[in-house]
Order: sequence, then structure tokens, then C-alpha cells
Amino acid sequence: MSEDLHSSRTTVERLPARAVYDFDAIAAILDEGYVCHVGFVANGQPYVIPTGYGREGHELFLHGAAANRMLSTAKDSVPLCVTVTLVDGLVLARSAFHHSVNYRSVVLLGEAEKVQDGEKAHALEVITNHIVPDRWRHLRPVNQGELDATIVLRFPIVEGSAKVRGGPPKDDDEDYALPIWAGTLEISRRYSAVNDPKLQPGLAVPEHVRGFKRPGPAR
Repeated sequence: MSEDLHSSRTTVERLPARAVYDFDAIAAILDEGYVCHVGFVANGQPYVIPTGYGREGHELFLHGAAANRMLSTAKDSVPLCVTVTLVDGLVLARSAFHHSVNYRSVVLLGEAEKVQDGEKAHALEVITNHIVPDRWRHLRPVNQGELDATIVLRFPIVEGSAKVRGGPPKDDDEDYALPIWAGTLEISRRYSAVNDPKLQPGLAVPEHVRGFKRPGPAR
């Protein structure tokens, strides 16, 4: 049975029927996303910063420049709110009031810790392979200067929730008889490899790029 990440702080109050607290379901949303937003407070000022990430088990890895304010603040065990949102479709109702989106979102609460130098390369491998699986082993090795210029944080996935909306518009009963088109605009994602103009001649697109497919829900 998958772990439940529910807590009093992550209880979904608005439309609780859309709430999901199952770790496996939350992990699947995290694995499909590319960018998370990290909320924190520094010197009394709230900030929300977008950044890349990678997941390994019950941990998220966040990275950036060593001088990055968000990471420099977060490494000191300050409370963080990490969110990821995927938009699957635009919901077009018969009234403006009932327009919506089909989405899957995750909210995680907790504190991060700095990844030590001996573990930093592995954490960067996790982040790199989150973007394109198997990418890391095709790259030149990371050097010490790059490691020194980078800070990586480990954020435990222990407290959180997801919220999911799917399906058609939900109009007022009396509006279904109106001669107005309603439905959804489903969003599909397509990936095409484009060579770097400075690519060495004769290099083919590798299989891990040519065959890339992002994980996603069954449709």
C-alpha cells in the first residue's frame, strides 16, 4: 500500500473530493513535471521562485548557483512550500463563470538540507535524468569547478497533497439547453529534436533523445 502524505496542514479545504494524498499518485505528478515553484520567506519578504528538480524515492533535489538567494536561504532549514502544476486541458463552459482547466497539482511542505560535496554529483545526475532519462551517462563528466559553483538541496517528501480536476464542463442545469458550444481543449505535447548549429558533423540524434516520451496519465 502506498504511503499517505496527508496532514492537517495539507488538507484540501476547497473541493475536497479532488484531493489526493497517496504518495504514488503524487510522485507520478512530480515525475511528469519539469518546474517546481518554491515558496519561502527571507528577511520578512515572501518569495516564490521557479526552479528545476529531480526526484529519487521520497526526496526531491533542487539545484542552482551557489549565490542563489532561494537555495542559500532554504539550506538553513527554513519552512518551504514546493508546488508543481500540470495543465491537461482548457475547460470551456456555457458561461464564463464555469470556465476552468483540467489540471493535476501537488503541494509539499517541509524543510530542505544541503547536499554534501560527496553526494552532489549523484544529486545532479538525478536532476539531469529527470529532464531526459539516461541523459547523464552520455555527457562529459562534471568537473570540480562546476560542483563548487552549484548548491544542491535535498527536500524530503513527507507531507503533501495533490489536487486533480478532469472531465467536461460543469454548467448550471438550466444552461445545458443553450445553443452554445461547450467542451474541452485537450493539451498534447510533442517533442522534436533540433540539432545544435555547432554540432560536430555526422552525429546522429541518440536513441535516448529520439525515443524520448514524457510519462503521463492514461488518456
